[in-house]
Amino acid sequence: MADKKIFIYQLLPRLFGNKTADLVQDGSIGENGSGKFADLTDGILKKLKKTGYSHVWYTGVIAHASTSDYSSFGIPNDFPEIVKGKAGSPYAIRDYYDVDPDLALNVENRMQEFDELVARTHNADLKVIVDFVPNHVARNYRSICKPKKAKDFGKTDDVNLPFSSQNNFYYLPGQTLELQLPPDKFPLIDYKEFPAKATGNDCFTNRPSQYDWYEAVKLNYGVDYQGGHLNYFIPTPDTWLKMKDILFFWASKNIDGFRCDMAEMVPVEFWHWVIPQVKEKYPKLIFIAEVYNPTQYRNFLAENSFDYLYDKVGLYDVLRDVACGYRPSSDITFTLNGVGDIQPKMLNFMENHDEQRLASDFFLKDGAKGKAAMFVTACVNTNPVLVYSGQELGEKGMDEEGFSGRDGRTSIYDYWAPDTLRRWNNKGKWNDDLLSEAEKDLKNFYARLIALCNKESALREGLFYDLMPANYENSDFNSTRQFAFLRGKNKEAVLVVANFDASEADISIYIPEHAFAFFGLAKTDVGIATPLFAADKTMVPFSVKTPLRIAVSPNSGEIYKISFLQ
Repeated sequence: MADKKIFIYQLLPRLFGNKTADLVQDGSIGENGSGKFADLTDGILKKLKKTGYSHVWYTGVIAHASTSDYSSFGIPNDFPEIVKGKAGSPYAIRDYYDVDPDLALNVENRMQEFDELVARTHNADLKVIVDFVPNHVARNYRSICKPKKAKDFGKTDDVNLPFSSQNNFYYLPGQTLELQLPPDKFPLIDYKEFPAKATGNDCFTNRPSQYDWYEAVKLNYGVDYQGGHLNYFIPTPDTWLKMKDILFFWASKNIDGFRCDMAEMVPVEFWHWVIPQVKEKYPKLIFIAEVYNPTQYRNFLAENSFDYLYDKVGLYDVLRDVACGYRPSSDITFTLNGVGDIQPKMLNFMENHDEQRLASDFFLKDGAKGKAAMFVTACVNTNPVLVYSGQELGEKGMDEEGFSGRDGRTSIYDYWAPDTLRRWNNKGKWNDDLLSEAEKDLKNFYARLIALCNKESALREGLFYDLMPANYENSDFNSTRQFAFLRGKNKEAVLVVANFDASEADISIYIPEHAFAFFGLAKTDVGIATPLFAADKTMVPFSVKTPLRIAVSPNSGEIYKISFLQ
C-alpha cells in the first residue's frame, strides 16, 4: 500500500538558485550569474519535502555544451555557433561522465558538489531524478571524465560508411556540414565537420537549419533510417554498450530515477535490453520516458522497462484546450478512456521546461486560472504528478532572455533568474516576504492540493469512477465546462469537481447507485458531502435519489468526502 503519491518537483539548478536581479538580455555567466548545486540548501529541500513532494528532478546536471570558458580546468571550449544561447541546451551533452561546471562553486570539485546535493536531498527525505539523454549528443562531444577503458563516441567509427551498426553516428560521406544559420546572429562559423553527421532530430542532410536540432548529432542504435528503417541489433550495437555503461555510472551515484529524454527516438528494443539489466542491480530505480506516440505506449511499458510515460499528447493537451475554452470538458473522459488501464503509468503535468507557462500570455495569462486543470491533473488517478519550479508562483515565462525569445517558456538556453523564483529565493532565505498576495495564495493552493492527495488514501491509491456519463443529460451540470469524478478505496470515497468556467458554477451532480456499490459504501437514504479543500467545511446533504447540489468557484474546483448517515 502506497503511503505517498509521487509528486515530482522539476528545477534547473542554474535558474532555480540564481539571485541576480539586474539581468542582461543574452548575458554571459559573468553578467547574469548561475545558480549552483550549493544553492539547493537543506532549508529549501526541507520546504519542498514539507510541501509534499517525493522527488526532485534536477534538470541540466550532466555536462552540456555552453559558451562559457572553463579551459583553465581542462574543459574544452565549444564553438558558439553550435551552442544554443550562452548557457547552451541541457540536452546537448558534451560529456556523459561529467556535470555542468556552471553549477559548481569550485569547478575542480564539481562532481563532489553534485554528490553532496544528492546526499542533502536524501537527508530531506526526497528522491533524486536526473536526465538521461540517449538520442543525441553535442555536435562537438568530447569526454574528459570517461573511465580509462571507455572510448569516446565515434572514436572507432568508419566515417566512410553512411551506416554501420557498430558506428556511433550516422554520416554523410563526402559532404561537409553547412549550417543554415542567420548571418546576423552567426556572422562567422568556425566549426568544421567532415564528413557531416546526421543531426539530432533525424535530419539526414548536411545543411540543417536554425529550426533543426543543429547543436546535436543523432546517435546510432542500429537502425538504418536511410536504408528502409531496417534494424541491425545482432551483434549488439556499440552505442547500446556505451549507453549501458553510462546508465550504470549514474545509477552508482545513488540517484533514484532517470527521466529519459526523447525516449521514443531510440528503438524500444534497446530499452527492453538495458533497463532490466540496470534494475537487476538497482531495483528501486524508476525510469520515466518522454514519449509522444500513444500507439507505442504499451511497448515502452513492456519487458520490465519503463515505469512511467509522459502524458503530454493525452491529458495535458486536452486539459490545455479545455482550460482555454477550445474543447468541452467531456473530452477529458474520452482521453482517459483512450489510455485505459495504463493510465496509472502516465506522468501528469501542466508545465515542464518544454511547455508554455500556465500564466503566460500564450496560455491562461494567470496561474490561478490553472487551478481547475490542476485538480484533475493531481487527483484523477494514482499516477505521478510533475510540478515545474515557478508554476506554483504563477511564473509567466514572458521574459525575453536571449536565445529563446519571449515565447511563454522559461529559457533553458540562457543564464537567467526568473523573477518569481528569485524573489522567493530572497537571497537564499527561501521565504515568502517578497511574494505578492496572489503568488502566496497560489503557492498555498499547490501545497494544500498536494497535501490532500497524500493524506487521503482514496486520492493516493484509490480507484477512479467517471461521473460524466451520468450527468450528460443533467440540465444543472454543464458537461462542456465542468468535470466530475469519484476516487475510492477501503469503503471510502471522495468526489472531485473541476470548474473550467470563468464564472462560479451552481451545479448538481448525479451519483448513480452503481458508484456506491463500486466502492463498497454502506449506502443509506441520506448522504453527506464534506468539503476537504475549502476553508468553509459546511457539509452538504444529499439523497441517493436526488443530486448533490454545490457551488464551485471559477477556474477552480473542490474535493468532497462522501459518507452516509447511519
